[in-house]
Amino acid sequence: MSGTSSTDTLNRRRFLSGLAGAGAALSSLPAKAESAKPDPAITEVQDWNRYLGDGVQKTPYGMPSKFEKNVVRRDVSWLTASPESSVNFTPLHELDGIITPSGLCFERHHSGVAEINPADHRLMINGLVDKPLVFTMDDLKRMPRVNKIHFLECAANSGMEWRGAQLNGCQFTHGMVHNVMYTGVTLKTVLDEAGIKPNAKWLMLEGADAAGMNRSLPIDKALDDCMIAFGMNGEALRPEQGYPLRAVIPGWEGNLWVKWLRRIEVGDQPWQTREETSKYTDLLADGRSRKHTFVMDAKSIVTNPSPQAPLKYKGRNVLSGFAWSGRGTVKRVDVSMDGGRNWQTARIDGPVFDKSLVRFYVDFDWNGHEMMIQSRAMDSTGYVQPSKDELRKVRGVNSIYHNNGIQTWLVRSSGETENVEIG
Repeated sequence: MSGTSSTDTLNRRRFLSGLAGAGAALSSLPAKAESAKPDPAITEVQDWNRYLGDGVQKTPYGMPSKFEKNVVRRDVSWLTASPESSVNFTPLHELDGIITPSGLCFERHHSGVAEINPADHRLMINGLVDKPLVFTMDDLKRMPRVNKIHFLECAANSGMEWRGAQLNGCQFTHGMVHNVMYTGVTLKTVLDEAGIKPNAKWLMLEGADAAGMNRSLPIDKALDDCMIAFGMNGEALRPEQGYPLRAVIPGWEGNLWVKWLRRIEVGDQPWQTREETSKYTDLLADGRSRKHTFVMDAKSIVTNPSPQAPLKYKGRNVLSGFAWSGRGTVKRVDVSMDGGRNWQTARIDGPVFDKSLVRFYVDFDWNGHEMMIQSRAMDSTGYVQPSKDELRKVRGVNSIYHNNGIQTWLVRSSGETENVEIG
């Protein structure tokens, strides 16, 4: 863990003397690789060339290679009182592309993982409807089906960073986000089956876990782009992701994406639940709280290099990261190597979907100069990701939610990388 100190909180002047050389190093790639040296891995016959491998029934459900054993979710034990009401973090620095593998999607629970037999699970629709209904899982799977790729971000993602640099790794500063393909039915399809009364304005989504997790959702959003999902990444939801049924509320804070969804009540006003009054509100400096801050604003993070993925080699390197916005699509990502003094536009590669992660890259040469790496996302509405100072001027430092400020990594001449802020 690394906090802000006189060593880590560096002013811009220290870096200006090295910017000319560092900037020039970004402009070109090596003309050719070094001459190859004798390497036993290629000049000698290895065991995997000599012997047969395992047959097809050895692992009926495929698992990653044993050499990828460090690519795992991790938790921070002191964040919460118990693991049943806690979080673990997606290893963003170990991923590429835009899809998060199902087994690496972060978890956030309020009473542990509910283990539910889908044959026994039911979804009730009641309240201001023409006919209250109860659906089985088979009922839902016979409705018109949709597939959508969206990010899910916890409102508390980056929450420890409001008062300064705290957690040393993008897995911990930004790892409460993942991006998968959801399969299910639209929420509108299910509500149309029940028939919504004219005075209906809000829904209350309720989970089947021991916490009875519930949240109020405006009906306009529900009818726009929300889903009830039973699949992710081509297979059933994982238990920790709400198996057998969860809500998908694209672009809005993850706490609204109620897992183990069992009931939807239709009403004319919000329910003022615990999770939208005492929790998931933004406490401002003057003591007032912002309420119903649903949208997750544009955000980005450089995943490589980062504290858990330091630079290993001088010369040719690839900077990589994620960007996303709950307001639409990511249109551009800029990257700075000198703490925000100069910016260049990164290359977005791969598909760009609405309310989905995008992957960005900058190919560069590194000559060993210290760098202050930042990224800044811009979305289809024109919103530009703010600096942390810009956020604090408006919000103060009392909140733990909706922190989308620009992250800074210090890359030292050794390649080691730290979480810092610029003073």
